[in-house]
Amino acid sequence: MPSHAANESPQLVPDVGISAEKTAMRRRIAAARAGMPASERELAGRQVRDHVLALPEVSAAGTVAAYYSIGTEPATHSLVYALWKRGSYVVLPLLMPDSDLDWASYEGPDSLVPGPRGLLQPAEPPRGPGTVSRADVVLVPALAVDLSGSRLGRGGGSYDRVLARVGEQVPVIALLYDEELVDAVPTGPHDQKVRLVARPTQGITHVGRLRRALVQGWGVEGGEAPLGSNGMSGAAGWLHLAVASGEC
Repeated sequence: MPSHAANESPQLVPDVGISAEKTAMRRRIAAARAGMPASERELAGRQVRDHVLALPEVSAAGTVAAYYSIGTEPATHSLVYALWKRGSYVVLPLLMPDSDLDWASYEGPDSLVPGPRGLLQPAEPPRGPGTVSRADVVLVPALAVDLSGSRLGRGGGSYDRVLARVGEQVPVIALLYDEELVDAVPTGPHDQKVRLVARPTQGITHVGRLRRALVQGWGVEGGEAPLGSNGMSGAAGWLHLAVASGEC
């Protein structure tokens, strides 16, 4: 994936610091997710599903690389089913022993079998790790995403390898809860970015476009971020303004 302009790149920190900061952030977000009522998580999953399905890029996609949610992740089961029912070729990941991901076709809920680490994955033949490079849209799990598109995953590195195979023009969409688009996530040299996030009540945000709006369009570099009309400061205030103005 090509490098970003200097004002769009997250600041790198020493490797030891990255690991410790990522671990702490993962624990905080995992605890917050675990504290959500099941009914709230289910509603959030339906809202995220509807936002993703309404995207023109998704409606036009011939092939969608998706994933089957587990645990407290925003639910994707009905999203995967809806994509398949309306005619997209849906591929889901197969976790390999080295934590890389192969892919196989989704042929309905009955085509899934138990996999490693509590996953459900397709029983269809593997298509090869490079299958994701031919997808028109890629949906990825994340614990958090920041304003530059940097993604915090679970730490196995699987999706950093996946996203390194995806072309720069392909919509890569991380599915989050509302509070998980944050100012910054700890970022290392091999971490890959996403281009959009989908959240339950905020809908779709183009994170790269948002970052450019914050830094270039409104001249915030080196200055204080003003309050949004709802009184939020910092990145949250800028996000409110960006959404209201149509920049993201």
